[in-house]
Amino acid sequence: MALAVCLLLDPPADAVVRRLWARLEEAGVPSLASHTHGRHVPHLTYASLRTWDLAAVTAALSALPAGPPMRLHLDGLGVFRRSRCWLAPALTPDLEPRQRAVAEAAVATGADLHKHYRPGEWTPHVTLAPRLHLDQLPVVAHLVNDVLPLVTTASRAALIDTSTGDRHGLPHLV
Repeated sequence: MALAVCLLLDPPADAVVRRLWARLEEAGVPSLASHTHGRHVPHLTYASLRTWDLAAVTAALSALPAGPPMRLHLDGLGVFRRSRCWLAPALTPDLEPRQRAVAEAAVATGADLHKHYRPGEWTPHVTLAPRLHLDQLPVVAHLVNDVLPLVTTASRAALIDTSTGDRHGLPHLV
């Protein structure tokens, strides 16, 4: 699978997204809560690495300057071509530069960065449903509109192995 470099949502927003995942499941829409290993956490992914050396990536990201907490204003719904449905954050002046720094640091270790996470090609998102059928979109839109806008402050970052859900905290926010 992949190693994801993630911003973790604050506890109140984490709880809102988890409740939204549960409501999607109740409506018959498989959410990230039940996807693969079932250990997913609400997050925004800076980078997705297809091959990596965990120690090297951890060291490279730990060497980046610590950033202040990141305020995210989620107020939209998006769908990627391959049917992944997500919450869209507003683009803030520091979001893209931080993602670029993370992606470049990871690639410098020899990691293989997924093409959708290359700087300039990345679309920030918080995944809701990884395998949405388009006929389910009205249900998702209705449920999402019940929780938007959602404002969160991300103050923690982690490396998450998407095949197992194993989480490795980073020493500071990147």
